[in-house]
Amino acid sequence: MNMFKGVGVALVTPFRSNGQVDFTGLQTLVEHQINNGTDYLVVQGTTGESATLSSDEKKAVLDFIIEINTKRLPIVLGIGGNNTGAVVESIKSTDLKDVDGILSVSPYYNKPSQEGIYQHYKTISAATSKPIILYNVPGRTMSNVLPKTTIRIAQECKNIVAVKEASGNLEQVMEIINNKPEGFVVLSGDDALTLPHMAIGGDGVISVVANAFPKDFLRWFMQLWKIIWIWLVKNIMS
Repeated sequence: MNMFKGVGVALVTPFRSNGQVDFTGLQTLVEHQINNGTDYLVVQGTTGESATLSSDEKKAVLDFIIEINTKRLPIVLGIGGNNTGAVVESIKSTDLKDVDGILSVSPYYNKPSQEGIYQHYKTISAATSKPIILYNVPGRTMSNVLPKTTIRIAQECKNIVAVKEASGNLEQVMEIINNKPEGFVVLSGDDALTLPHMAIGGDGVISVVANAFPKDFLRWFMQLWKIIWIWLVKNIMS
């Protein structure tokens, strides 16, 4: 069973007024997630300031979350970039013993071809046995991982087990869902599109809003999904 279904939370990194990481605030945030129904933690995604944290800060944040989480929830670690060799080196040099998966964004700025994107993920896949979530966010990277490329990666890179889709294009999401290999998980990367994403067969979300309102987000999400499902059964499937 793929552990990345449901609601993952892209944790923010709290800071003090002096610019130092607020570890007391971070502990409060992690406990808030654990106590309110979050399925897994996403550490050092772009929401977690990964683009601006130093190497020492990244290590300290990860080590701290691992320590206070005490294996209560799975942990996904963001390791990505536009330099394939540097991403591989980062994966190999990071202690991933207590990390359950990697979230890796598609190369940004370079605007690689679809073949280049495929080769990037193929190389990353070969560098680790950990499950990997592909992250497609063309609004930030300036290049879109097309459905055919996502499906090709999913078919040929067996430890790439999910995609966080933040293209905002539900037709693209539907194409992935309809053609993906069995067991490959399709996650919404946009809170506002989570319900339509689920309605077309998606498997969950990596949420930002749930940093503040995990229980409310889950309740709202599940209640509305139930209403939509009942409506579909009554009006389309019957």
